[in-house]
Amino acid sequence: MENNEEMHPEKTNQAQNIENSANAENNNDESVIDSAPRINVNKIAKAVESMQQSLAPVLIGQEQEIELMLAALFTGGHVLLEGLPGIAKTLMAKSLAKSISGNFSRIQFTPDLMPSDITGTSVFNLKDSEFHFRKGPIFANVVLIDEVNRAPAKTQAALMEVMEEKQITYDGITYTMDKPFFVIATQNPIEQEGTYALPEAQLDRFIFRIKMNYPSLENEIKILQTYAEDFNGEIASSLKPIMHPVSITEAMHIIEKVHLKDELLRYIAAVVDRTRNSGDLFLGASPRASLGILRSSKALAAIKGRDFVTPDDIKTVAFPVLNHRVILAHEREMEGVPVEDIIRSILASVEVPR
Repeated sequence: MENNEEMHPEKTNQAQNIENSANAENNNDESVIDSAPRINVNKIAKAVESMQQSLAPVLIGQEQEIELMLAALFTGGHVLLEGLPGIAKTLMAKSLAKSISGNFSRIQFTPDLMPSDITGTSVFNLKDSEFHFRKGPIFANVVLIDEVNRAPAKTQAALMEVMEEKQITYDGITYTMDKPFFVIATQNPIEQEGTYALPEAQLDRFIFRIKMNYPSLENEIKILQTYAEDFNGEIASSLKPIMHPVSITEAMHIIEKVHLKDELLRYIAAVVDRTRNSGDLFLGASPRASLGILRSSKALAAIKGRDFVTPDDIKTVAFPVLNHRVILAHEREMEGVPVEDIIRSILASVEVPR
């Protein structure tokens, strides 16, 4: 037998090739990821780390919120910040904008605000006797909308159109927003008198609704210690730009290539599908929610320095992606069940890929 192998080495090589092929087919998921082309996300991770270190003295105890905000920025999405007055919603938006060397604009929504106050209007020029379009405050890289539910429906609709289309058309001419175009809207869950609640279809324009809560006792003490000798807000005003709009656009292209296994893709679809068949929910999530989870989980993976998505990434972004896209069943709403509890039970009911 040994002599036959020596006389016919090609047969031995052929058998070895077949064995190698079989072993390749039986590789586990981690080896599949290792064999895929690697994506260099180190630049993104380092920039985010620098930004977090810069923002940490200003936004105390808001590390996860900062990560989610950056994940939304890197996916071209928009964020709705919801929380009680005085918990740094506006400060977070302004501080994040200062960390980006782009244009920043703040619009205070009021009941008398008109769509043209956001998008812009025509101004008559006496020199050439013609009307010229003057761009509104929406033309910026980072736009803060304070108390988005204070403006009437027509103004809200104009904002949502710009957010979705990333352009406006005025007098037959289309004006495109510069990249990145990131809208951060704030909303107060109390004092609902005289407000115009955003319809579900408009809430769907935000990739995340981030609910901000009171700080812990330890973080409250740190806040007092930090600002005990900073009455003029010098710490916040000293923030320097860390990322350039061009580098943010480059990060978006890199994040698109972050690896997502087919099993995890099916996991995302199964979670969203379960929301449509849950007895605890009156309305489930749309395919836009699936895309939101997919994109933001890729961004979160890159932020953490990985070129592949894990189930934990998906679970982390599922809450802010879904909490404003599903509607509780009447019985659960009457019982006062938080929507996050329903999302948590849905995630627990769907088998996580191994």
